[in-house]
Amino acid sequence: MEYRKLLGTDLTVSSVGFGVWTVGTTWWGVKDEAMGKRLLRQAYEQGVTFFDNGDTYASGRAEEMQREALGDVRDELVVATKFGYDIYNNPERPGQQERPHDWTPAYVRKALEGSLKRLGTDRIDYYQMHNPRLEAIQKGSAVADDLFAELETLKSEGLIRAYGTALGPALNERQTLEGIASVRERRAPTQIIYNLLEQLLGAPILPVAEQEGVGVLARVPHASGLLEGYMDMNTTFEPGDHRNWRMTTNEKRKAWMEDGLKKVELLQPLLNGRHISQLALQFALHSRAMASVIPNIYDEAGLKRYTSLDSVAPLTEQEYSQIQALYAENFGLTTNLIGEVVR
Repeated sequence: MEYRKLLGTDLTVSSVGFGVWTVGTTWWGVKDEAMGKRLLRQAYEQGVTFFDNGDTYASGRAEEMQREALGDVRDELVVATKFGYDIYNNPERPGQQERPHDWTPAYVRKALEGSLKRLGTDRIDYYQMHNPRLEAIQKGSAVADDLFAELETLKSEGLIRAYGTALGPALNERQTLEGIASVRERRAPTQIIYNLLEQLLGAPILPVAEQEGVGVLARVPHASGLLEGYMDMNTTFEPGDHRNWRMTTNEKRKAWMEDGLKKVELLQPLLNGRHISQLALQFALHSRAMASVIPNIYDEAGLKRYTSLDSVAPLTEQEYSQIQALYAENFGLTTNLIGEVVR
């Protein structure tokens, strides 16, 4: 496992992180808690130290699961969680729909206290605003200025070590402004959707992050499953899988899959003994500003592939350039439906 500095903080994280939502919610992934906690433990044993959680994941149950699986090794981990959605006054909504945000200093402190209790810890290493909009980030906004002043206070009190933003929920061009404001105005790392098929945010944000010396985290490095190697045109999603909710019709789902699988086929000559999922992680980690990628982990085979990148050929600059040339030409296709789903 490689370990990288999260630029702009004093944190060092595993280059492959674990998004706890895959084992702590029923959106898509592991629905058996015992198996989920087993995967969390195995990830730690295979070198993963960065665990990315959120208080909205099963209304806090995902944080409790992390404590139950990894509480005894907490000091060896970089514990990250998210805040902003008012989970105390608004029930969870179907299809991963957003709840109302509350960015007031009082609510931030309340949310932090809840996460500390559920995670069984006295501090959060990396505390992230969960899907903020620009007005909650940029300087000059009263909401944002009060919020970031409170985050600095929490940091001075030792309750958090660093803070940043996690942009979403779905891929949206407006997040470019949000990410750049986070990095440039607040010098706060940002988490974005980024993979070799979806570079809408990475293309403008990563160069700014490199210039400013502020870190970036990438989620959805496998383009909602397209780059995991299991998907074909006969693949279906279980009831409750939020990809069904976002892909509103079978025709739309099939078009999305056909578009993506054609692109995946053109990547085959670049595998050089790698699994397609490993190539995807290597690509996402290419930037010197990229601290960690957060793949969807829901089985032991995938976990082993993701944590063994050092056992396969490294991505060369020539291969990276070839991938970027394909992307620049939309892989020779006239349609581009990637980005229709998230996670």
